[in-house]
Amino acid sequence: MQLAHMTWQAVEARIGQGACAMLPVGSTEQHGPMGRIGTDTICAEAVALRAADLSDAIVAPALAYTPAPFNTAFPGTVSLSQPVFEAMAAEVIEGLLAQGFRGVFVVNGHGANLAPLRRIGERLAEGALQIMSWWEAPEADALRKSFYGDWEGMHATPSEVAITQALLGVLPEGDAAAPPEQLSPKFIAAHAGDRHGPPEEHRAMFPDGRVGSHSALARPEHGARLLELAALGVAQAFQAFSAR
Repeated sequence: MQLAHMTWQAVEARIGQGACAMLPVGSTEQHGPMGRIGTDTICAEAVALRAADLSDAIVAPALAYTPAPFNTAFPGTVSLSQPVFEAMAAEVIEGLLAQGFRGVFVVNGHGANLAPLRRIGERLAEGALQIMSWWEAPEADALRKSFYGDWEGMHATPSEVAITQALLGVLPEGDAAAPPEQLSPKFIAAHAGDRHGPPEEHRAMFPDGRVGSHSALARPEHGARLLELAALGVAQAFQAFSAR
């Protein structure tokens, strides 16, 4: 059920029953030669909506403008600073709680969102906020690793591209047909959570936008299965959150 499609009376009735809200959070940034600019938001929202069907959740409108400063040298990327995003997301989350929702469950699709969202959670009452990236759903995580192994990489991943393919169709591979340079364990550890360098430096290091991710391995049938398993894992986590 989408909050934006409901009447206020319907929302009031669900709040009276003790509802929690689900909030997708993505990004607006480049995703390589065959990945859509809105990939992170598309994935987070699709997983949230399917999870809501399984758990009778109310899904708030997605937050699509978030921190992605390292990608701003690529056309189409729109990045908010961490303080601005944190303030905006906090007002949205606090607004939902003030309306009477018992808790807010964030379905995340972008690594750089995690630190600001966690800081928000630290300021709220215990148990008011839970954050789960869609790829943390155990069965979806295992499947993406079995499909792509080390070629999952860090950005413009085949798993997220596959989900968008299942939803919106396949874009031409272009330069993504050739595999990118593989990442070392040291690089992955140093840059986890989207801790990448300045925009021009980042584009010089990864000129087609992929960061160790072989996007061309994506298949729409992979995406359909990943979406199904991610939604199941999120629904189960949301139900446990709501039952507290």
